[in-house]
Amino acid sequence: MPVRVRIPTPLRSLTRERAEVSAEGRTVAEVIADLDRAYPGLGARLLAEDGALRRYVNVFVNDEDARHLGGAAAPVSDGDRLTLVPAIAGGRPWP
Repeated sequence: MPVRVRIPTPLRSLTRERAEVSAEGRTVAEVIADLDRAYPGLGARLLAEDGALRRYVNVFVNDEDARHLGGAAAPVSDGDRLTLVPAIAGGRPWP
């Protein structure tokens, strides 16, 4: 059973507008690599050149922050759910 991955709206153009996709892997990095094979460009948005999770993207494994579980090396199991959450910033300051 593959890992289910929730895709945020800003990244859905890379997944043919799919809100949820499936991927294989034993770690977050392996799942992202599998996603990148199916949806080219997605991996570069999630992982830095050194293989670490980009700091402006939060990845949750079954509602647990992947950074607290080992970052890109965090283990995942069949049937787990990964949720990708891009950081949101900007707007105008409060008065």
